[in-house]
Amino acid sequence: MKKSVPVVAAGLVLTAAALVIKKLLDEPLETVPKVDLNKYLGRWYEIAAIPKRFEKGCTYTTAQYSLNEDGTIEVKNSCISKGEERVATGKAFVSDPVSNAKLDVEFFWPFKGKYWIIALAPDYSYAMVGNPDRKSLWILSRKPWMEKETYKELLIIALSKGFDISKLRITPQKSGD
Repeated sequence: MKKSVPVVAAGLVLTAAALVIKKLLDEPLETVPKVDLNKYLGRWYEIAAIPKRFEKGCTYTTAQYSLNEDGTIEVKNSCISKGEERVATGKAFVSDPVSNAKLDVEFFWPFKGKYWIIALAPDYSYAMVGNPDRKSLWILSRKPWMEKETYKELLIIALSKGFDISKLRITPQKSGD
């Protein structure tokens, strides 16, 4: 039985796509070249994320970053789950002082997660953060919404860096914040 040309072509396209993704996953995750931590501090709204177990059922998710006296960054994540506010407070440590784009975040000692800033608006109005294993991804904004074009551009960047954007979920946010 002969396979049709479209089936063979589709198979070749899928194989090529798989090879490209594998190559991207083998490359180190590139971050932005420089982050001004003072500009990065403040409130961020989660626009979308690859959900993690601890975020299950969360809506209205925000992150608040502030500078601690010891130079570390306080990370305060909050969301609404089952009508109740949930808050997790942690500490971030700069692991790459040249760029400030690579942070290690600790919510439960001694466990730290990698928090790498992989896209950042020149005016710090949006950011995209990922983990070098590409299993975690967050799209953040200073407002509880994001322009569709900006979101699409960030999806293209995430895809080009080897993230599975099919796993991204939009985070419901309150309007009018």
